[in-house]
Amino acid sequence: MDIKLPKLGEGADTGTVVSVLVNVGDQIAVDQPIIELESEKAVATIPSSQAGTVEKIHVENGQKISSGALLVTLAGGGPSGAAKSEAPAKTSPAQAVAATPQAAAGGSVDVSGVSLESIPDSVPMPVAPPSVRFLAAQLGLDLRRVVAVTGGSRVSADQLKQYIETLQKLAAKGSQPVASATGGRAAAPAESIDFTQWGDVLKKPMSQLRKVIARRMSENWNAIPHVTQFDDVDMTNILALRKKYLGDYDAKGVRLTVTPFILKAVVNALKQHQIFNSSLDEVANEVILKEYFHLGVAVDTDAGLLVPVIRNVDKKSILELSKELAEVAGKARDRQLSPDEMRGGTFTISNQGAFGGGHFTPIVNRPEVAILGLGRSSDKAVVRDGKIEARPMMPIALSYDHRVIDGGSAARFIVDLVKAFESFDESVVKL
Repeated sequence: MDIKLPKLGEGADTGTVVSVLVNVGDQIAVDQPIIELESEKAVATIPSSQAGTVEKIHVENGQKISSGALLVTLAGGGPSGAAKSEAPAKTSPAQAVAATPQAAAGGSVDVSGVSLESIPDSVPMPVAPPSVRFLAAQLGLDLRRVVAVTGGSRVSADQLKQYIETLQKLAAKGSQPVASATGGRAAAPAESIDFTQWGDVLKKPMSQLRKVIARRMSENWNAIPHVTQFDDVDMTNILALRKKYLGDYDAKGVRLTVTPFILKAVVNALKQHQIFNSSLDEVANEVILKEYFHLGVAVDTDAGLLVPVIRNVDKKSILELSKELAEVAGKARDRQLSPDEMRGGTFTISNQGAFGGGHFTPIVNRPEVAILGLGRSSDKAVVRDGKIEARPMMPIALSYDHRVIDGGSAARFIVDLVKAFESFDESVVKL
């Protein structure tokens, strides 16, 4: 049995193989991922439509392939999962809306059955054919929402269509009901403006990644009541430690930057203030306090901002963190990060220091409840032991979700975070 690359969607007939996820001799199941394919700055997993034993692999990393290309050959497989995938939904939400007296009368639409909120990362992604996943990614739809409405554990093309039809009906009834369903601010309807009436223009289509970033930032800003708290950190101690041990790390083939120090200092503060390492479960009205420390680190790329997650920062050494940071930053710039490498974060750090930025107001990365923004260190006059001295001061900005965190808690967190920076333990960096 030959497994071929299905048609991914209109205008997306080709892609580049990022990684092959199976080996010859592996037993694989229906819908098990077999390759990761990059298309239009997005990386998606392509699952197998059959079950069986991998007999031969026909693609390799870096290979550019098109729809219909042969991926793997299986032996001893079972029936295709396509029929199961296309099973009809129990009840179409669109039909349910159309059947309501309010809809028939042209009044308000009952949106209680349609969740427009972001789904927590802890909820697994449902099984869906590659064409459905690709279309959902193009439209910026979370398939977990579709399952929440249509039921089951798989998403077929019909279910996705029904979900879109439901959203269209909701939108047709006006912006106010939709705004109340999201629990956020009502957005003004989009308006197309002909800017050429005032002069020459250049048009640049938004990339798929930029569309995703735009959608996520809008959701985060609309759903979370943001507060940002500012302070400055004396970086004298950390910069001295970095300079002292720079050669030792170079000898290990690792470039020692300030970022691993930042990660360790942040974890130190998070352990003292667990509420900042939490998430709000908006369905159960519970605050989830996490006992693991997975920190997202924003990486600026040509395609847009990506946030790979460094897991278990508290359990890793400065040397290990330095190696991992270099690795994920490279993967981010080459657009080789998998979705799993950008999920599950508990707190995010955005460092603009390399670009010369100062104080700014970062947007919380939902479902996290806080984010730390860092600016460029610069010499400033400060008072130390009654004397005015020039010290390298780094501006920091802590944005947080005011539904979960109060100003007093944020102030105490900032105080302990500054202490963690300024009194960094030398034993942590020493090899």
